[in-house]
Amino acid sequence: MPLLVARPAAPATPSEAADRLRWVEGVARLMDSQFRLPGTRFRFGLDPLLGLVPIVGDLSSTAVSVALLLTMMRHGASGAVVVRMALNIFIDTVVGAIPLIGNIFDFAYKSNERNVALLRRHYAEGKHNGSGKGLVALLLVAFVALAGLVGWGGVELVRWVWHYFEARPEAATGPVAALVRGWYNRA
Repeated sequence: MPLLVARPAAPATPSEAADRLRWVEGVARLMDSQFRLPGTRFRFGLDPLLGLVPIVGDLSSTAVSVALLLTMMRHGASGAVVVRMALNIFIDTVVGAIPLIGNIFDFAYKSNERNVALLRRHYAEGKHNGSGKGLVALLLVAFVALAGLVGWGGVELVRWVWHYFEARPEAATGPVAALVRGWYNRA
């Protein structure tokens, strides 16, 4: 079974490379700043509108961002730039998934345009060269810490709910409460 490996695209002519970059910029603009709120300078795109649809909207928005990232990888972005772009997408996805706060955040945080700007700086100024291994290690540690914190918070929430209903059995109603009372009475 062949492995899926990202391979750089065949060397493109300058006009083909410019066309690809224009396509990436166009999709980023569509997702982040295509529309303007009348009477203001505030711009937004499809990303925050898709975020209003729970789960499916956030996933489709992330899928477009990842497709742009893969295109930029094939366009010659270095490892360090790709890691920074992935971090932008990760922040947009995680915070954007929070109800209400995430919707507001999606209107302000334009990860696709940030990624295009990173790519432009990489090309124009030679910034963000390198493999990005240090940043990957930092992100991995942060992810493990965040996962541990979420796990600990979930356990503490369950413990709090359990003790709340244990101390006040009359407050518990419904099938779950009957199940909890049944467990409590057996002990």
